[in-house]
Amino acid sequence: IHGENGKVTATQVAAGINNPNDIHKPITALVSLENTVNKGGGGYYDMDTLTQIKAVCVANNLPLHLDGARLFNALVASGQNPQAMGQIFDSISICLSKGLGAPVGSLLLGTGALIHKARRIRKVFGGGMRQAGILAAAGSYALDHHIERLAIDHQHAQQIAVALTGKSFVQRILPVATNIVIFETPEDYPAAKFVNDMAAKGILLVSMGPHLVRFVTHLDISETAMEKTLQLLTDMN
Repeated sequence: IHGENGKVTATQVAAGINNPNDIHKPITALVSLENTVNKGGGGYYDMDTLTQIKAVCVANNLPLHLDGARLFNALVASGQNPQAMGQIFDSISICLSKGLGAPVGSLLLGTGALIHKARRIRKVFGGGMRQAGILAAAGSYALDHHIERLAIDHQHAQQIAVALTGKSFVQRILPVATNIVIFETPEDYPAAKFVNDMAAKGILLVSMGPHLVRFVTHLDISETAMEKTLQLLTDMN
């Protein structure tokens, strides 16, 4: 479902649920949302929208999953209550290695019965690990020490957006809410060329399409690196 800047509404979710009696279509079994929204420029859902989508799921007897790879970015930026967020979803996945900066790892949250089933499925697919405590320790440290500092990454993203504003190579900038900045390049300046030009200057970016470029800020980007990036963008026409 295509929503505004990646975010869908309860009306769109309801319209996207297939009639279970229609044998020509697959049976809808799950509704999954992403928060924050990667390709939508790091935007996040408001609680009212999530509550409305949950009501649609309950009415259709469907579980609601949250791809929360960047969930803590949403919580820090919005000030939303984590417990209230958790009560809306049947399951939540969280990445420890993106904004939180752990070397590896993700978490799956859900009921005891769901996690028991998930562990079995993980084992079936060969995902079990031995002596993984050292990785868990890194993730635990990230949860204890790296959540509040996400606000710094958000500030850096805002600074990049300001530096990009009004440049000849920028057609438009998606609204910046967290640590992602996505902008559109003109027809005569492909995103891949901009990415390569910046890589030659030591700034690593990724193209999100023929004319979309993405910046992502995180805890491994120092103030010195930010100053270099901002100065470079400021000096460009």
